[in-house]
Parts: sequence; structure tokens; C-alpha cells
Amino acid sequence: MQDSTKRTVRTVLQTAVGIAVMLPAIVSASGIPEALPWVAVSLAVAGGFARVMALPGVQVLLPGWLRTDDGGRE
Repeated sequence: MQDSTKRTVRTVLQTAVGIAVMLPAIVSASGIPEALPWVAVSLAVAGGFARVMALPGVQVLLPGWLRTDDGGRE
């Protein structure tokens, strides 16, 4: 895979994780009721995604350039 493609994939993944972590605050600040089914599901998925990505075991499964524990080196 080319370096530019790797950087793009990594940036998209990091952005998705960042949004997943911030989603509860975004929903709270926007005033959208958390009881709406699509909001509740989005929050649950975002929370689960953020928790899973934080697991050390997940880092081991990721390719070297996507890991956060070693600076993204292979």
C-alpha cells in the first residue's frame, strides 16, 4: 500500500474514533434527546467502538502503521 493511502486510512480511522469519543458531548450540546432510537444506537456504537479501540489486544491485531502504542511504525 502506498504511503499516501496508508496515511489516508489512518486519518479516517483516527477521525472516526475521535468522533465516537466526542459523540456523547455533541449530542448533549445539540439538545437532541438521547432517548431517540437512532441517537441511542449511535451513542452505543460510538461508545463500544471507542472502548474496543482502546484495548491493548486490539492494538496487537492492527497493522503496525495503525497502532498508537508504537508511534505507528511497522
